[in-house]
Amino acid sequence: MPVQAAQWTEFLSCPICYNEFDENVHKPISLGCSHTVCKTCLNKLHRKACPFDQTAINTDIDVLPVNFALLQLVGAQVPDHQSIKLSNLGENKHYEVAKKCVEDLALYLKPLSGGKGVASLNQSALSRPMQRKLVTLVNCQLVEEEGRVRAMRAARSLGERTVTELILQHQNPQQLSANLWAAVRARGCQFLGPAMQEEALKLVLLALEDGSALSRKVLVLFVVQRLEPRFPQASKTSIGHVVQLLYRASCFKVTKRDEDSSLMQLKEEFRSYEALRREHDAQIVHIAMEAGLRISPEQWSSLLYGDLAHKSHMQSIIDKLQSPESFAKSVQELTIVLQRTGDPANLNRLRPHLELLANIDPNPDAVSPTWEQLENAMVAVKTVVHGLVDFIQNYSRKGHETPQPQPNSKYKTSMCRDLRQQGGCPRGTNCTFAHSQEELEKCNPRGLYIHCCLLSSVASLGTVHNELYKQQHCDREKISVCAVKRAETCFSSQFFSPLEEPREEDS
Repeated sequence: MPVQAAQWTEFLSCPICYNEFDENVHKPISLGCSHTVCKTCLNKLHRKACPFDQTAINTDIDVLPVNFALLQLVGAQVPDHQSIKLSNLGENKHYEVAKKCVEDLALYLKPLSGGKGVASLNQSALSRPMQRKLVTLVNCQLVEEEGRVRAMRAARSLGERTVTELILQHQNPQQLSANLWAAVRARGCQFLGPAMQEEALKLVLLALEDGSALSRKVLVLFVVQRLEPRFPQASKTSIGHVVQLLYRASCFKVTKRDEDSSLMQLKEEFRSYEALRREHDAQIVHIAMEAGLRISPEQWSSLLYGDLAHKSHMQSIIDKLQSPESFAKSVQELTIVLQRTGDPANLNRLRPHLELLANIDPNPDAVSPTWEQLENAMVAVKTVVHGLVDFIQNYSRKGHETPQPQPNSKYKTSMCRDLRQQGGCPRGTNCTFAHSQEELEKCNPRGLYIHCCLLSSVASLGTVHNELYKQQHCDREKISVCAVKRAETCFSSQFFSPLEEPREEDS
């Protein structure tokens, strides 16, 4: 019976006996299927097959080389040389170069090394997706044919992610959301914010989930009427744009009528909220890709849901929309970005290596590479990953510079919702909202009047007999309006002085 595979972060210990790899008893041996098990456990197997996926082990276990890349991460003594007998001397040379490249790449995982074979994910210069793809490459067995095919695919995947990371590094996060929604509006669609968009989609589903066919006008009016009590800003125009987004995603079956409006019926496969929302999200991601925008799963989760709990959901959508041609297109986009920025880090030197990786066949049934092709791919992926790390450490402005507010902008004029609700913000120092009271006052000099004006205004009110007094947030999130004029009439907690607590309901 197959054994359940360990989590990818537990790559420094044997997934069978759970002992950390070492150079004596628990030597790490990678199999052709990319699972790594200690030699002691391999010798105890009843069948000569991987205990996780039952893939046959075609090479004698005593002949399979020890994974030096993993040994160096656990601080074990790594031998200077390991004798491997291949067909000829030329193959040995190609193998040694490729193996050395993988070992050098594995060093980027060194800061992750934690206790008891589990990686700590807090100190690496590489992002989590890059770490995961690198772990996949490190566990490939280059001696076996299947392992070489997997190593080529892993190298291609690393290269593709490197291009995405470099494009993200060159994007201005303060303009990212503005550019995204501008691209969405340019296609006659609209996103109304996480909460309102969710309610609008649920109402569309409520109207059409039983197979009803409605005209666009009737559907829009139904949604607007149900939304208005909670969202007074809902309009026929804005909801019409949401319906247009679903229409672009091919969620409707449209029946045309002579001299009358067409009828829209929700396709059967989209008559659940999860399916409808996934297609809705995929359409927005597709629009962003068409506009040349590269957005990380964390940013997508924050933009579309207002939290970080949907990263995996957004990553799966991004992966599904990727095609074999996406890599080459991304390389072209990076070239354009570098031309626009002047390329101070000389990243254009990576283009030949990226193009080589883009030409690798990602098909699992691809022909096994020659030893020379394997060497070239490993050299290329080592070069591009090193280029990414060098750029992040020496040239990236993210995390090193504090963006300056533009004149007359709303930069940091209100507190960050993600920080307030989730306890953390995915945008970090690039967030355009304030993360502390000091930051709010520094970037908004007029903000100081709120405390003094409100203290005097609220004090003059005395006791207000209203059970809803100061029990909810004001619907006006921006505090650019005069607080003095609204302090005496606003019953929401946003305009309540932080020096006093909201009143409990009168007993």
